[in-house]
Amino acid sequence: MGMSKSWSCLGYPLSIFFIVVNEFCERFSYYGMRALLILYFTNFIRWDDNLSTAIYHTFVALCYLTPILGALIADSWLGKFKTIVSLSIVYTIGQVVLSVSSITDLTDHNHDGTPDSLPVHVALSMIGLALIALGTGGIKPCVSAFGGDQFEEGQEKQRNRFFSIFYLAINAGSLLSTIITPMLRVQQCGIHSKQACYPLAFGVPAALMAVALMVFILGSGMYKKFQPQGNIMGKVVKCIGFAIKNRFRHRSKTFPKREHWLDWAKEKYDERLISQIKMVTRVMFLYIPLPMFWALFDQQGSRWTLQATTMSGRIGSMEIQPDQMQTVNAILIVIMVPVFDVVLYPLIAKCGFNFTSLKKMTVGMFLASMAFVVAAIVQVEIDKTLPVFPNGNEVQIKVLNIGNSNMSVSLPGEIVPLDPMSQTNGFMTFDVNTLTSINMSFPGSPVTAVTDNFEQGQRHTLLVWAPSHYQVVKDGLNEKPEKGENGIRFVNTYNELITITMSGKVFANISSYNASKYQFFPSGRKGYTINSTEIPSQCQTNFNTPYLEFGSAYTYVIQKKNDGCPEVKMFEDIAANTVNMALQIPQYFLLTCGEVVFSVTGLEFSYSQAPSNMKSVLQAGWLLTVAVGNIIVLIVAGAGQFSKQWAEYVLFAALLLVVCVIFAIMARFYTYINPAEIEAQFDEDEKKKSLGKSNPYFTSEANSQTQM
Repeated sequence: MGMSKSWSCLGYPLSIFFIVVNEFCERFSYYGMRALLILYFTNFIRWDDNLSTAIYHTFVALCYLTPILGALIADSWLGKFKTIVSLSIVYTIGQVVLSVSSITDLTDHNHDGTPDSLPVHVALSMIGLALIALGTGGIKPCVSAFGGDQFEEGQEKQRNRFFSIFYLAINAGSLLSTIITPMLRVQQCGIHSKQACYPLAFGVPAALMAVALMVFILGSGMYKKFQPQGNIMGKVVKCIGFAIKNRFRHRSKTFPKREHWLDWAKEKYDERLISQIKMVTRVMFLYIPLPMFWALFDQQGSRWTLQATTMSGRIGSMEIQPDQMQTVNAILIVIMVPVFDVVLYPLIAKCGFNFTSLKKMTVGMFLASMAFVVAAIVQVEIDKTLPVFPNGNEVQIKVLNIGNSNMSVSLPGEIVPLDPMSQTNGFMTFDVNTLTSINMSFPGSPVTAVTDNFEQGQRHTLLVWAPSHYQVVKDGLNEKPEKGENGIRFVNTYNELITITMSGKVFANISSYNASKYQFFPSGRKGYTINSTEIPSQCQTNFNTPYLEFGSAYTYVIQKKNDGCPEVKMFEDIAANTVNMALQIPQYFLLTCGEVVFSVTGLEFSYSQAPSNMKSVLQAGWLLTVAVGNIIVLIVAGAGQFSKQWAEYVLFAALLLVVCVIFAIMARFYTYINPAEIEAQFDEDEKKKSLGKSNPYFTSEANSQTQM
């Protein structure tokens, strides 16, 4: 063991303060990055929802698979301290690479605000995420155990309090990061064009990880550092493998059966190890249904965040970003853990109900299932408010009269009169084969037939300003604006080009009687400036939008008044989100309550049922269930067979409900044990054997007493 001078403060080893600060910064780094990930995939890399969800859960699964590798490295090779330092360096590099991958200007050679070589950004993102998964997963089983190593015998009370503080640091880092990084994301930054500031939002977690590494290294001289003691996990795997192989060799009926299948390892391994592995496998068997809980739980950062992008984030005077809703879980955890421990559990005990650990976990599964039922109900309400977009064999048309005269437009099945500066009542949907022409008529003028070949599966706006004068504009917006932003485009009715600057974004050189492309802005009021050589110098050219909500799209028509000055008229293309994000709070509440009675209790149960030298094995098994749960999600998301999102929520709820029943039956037949008593019995037996070998008289006397 590498020893250092013993420093203490308030009865605690001073070294643990470096470990707690390190954990806070690392959790800030991880959860801050993860909160942004699903929107980064959908909005920056432009993957669809299903692929984004699949990649997100693949990453989370890797984060919970790599702890096994970290434990092997620490136990067999480097020890905990060197493992934490080495993999933290890998972790920091990964965060930096991910931040660099989100810089639009890296490949935006034509300065249009979009990457020109998206595969470069995808490759860098995947490299960064792979390094992060290796780093965060690799140090996960080491940091808390390394903190526990710092205490002396007789400091059990301080050690237990340290783990409480350690858990608080995890939740504090998670809570702050999921509030701060989404706020950084909505900032506008960039060299040539202003975009959502993912480099800053990812860069701050990268900086916090670098701080975590430096803080941990600063405490190096104060740490107790134990040398690797060999890998118990490897011994467990080898013993199980030998038992299976030996049983297969002796599968003939001529060989007598043994009480337990692991007893076939007795030819090579001692009874204590076999007994300890029996305890572990009994708990591992109960782990089989658990991944389904995590399959639902970890969708907070994927499906539930995507759901929030189709909702309104105005809650009273506050404005919530979609990726900030994950903060609700962290806040509720801090509240509900003491509520359950101090109020609910004692109250249940007073009522005489034996609320065992496995019963608590069953209730946790049920609550998570109900959370997804609530999510499905919320999704149904959202679907009622979503606009209808054209299918593959349909087109949608909206007619916008930007002229100064009344007109009428004849569409298949209806004739619509339009006043100056007005539009039809939203987009009208037609089968592409039935929409052969659109007839426009002005008073005293012949009918004009619009026979343009409208692209199927698209929305189009027909701009009309005079007889025989029109322009067909393909909108290019076939879904609600992403991440709750608002689409804005401008129509120029001047004869000369106009350029408009809004919140750092430029709508350049909009030609006469034509529309710009949509650009997207977060909620709030936006100022914009109109520039054109045709506008007299005395005219007002600075304007402000009304308050932009979430998920809307508008067309702003720049109209020329009699004095040559601009006047702006706004038309709604897509209505703002109306279902409030506050409706997600009940599903977060149910899921958080499920987490408290499932996750916290599950860890306590695993610890209490594990032999003293195999608690890390069960910890690895527990983390493996999280990884498998995320693999389940990516399989379902990859299949992508659901036309309605609420149906997927119902499927997950039903699957977990079935698993909940299965787990309850399995738990009914589980017998709780006290590993300490079993190990004490082995110690006593070994002591007797040792005493018998050193004192033959004791052995013969013991035998004679037994015969009596």
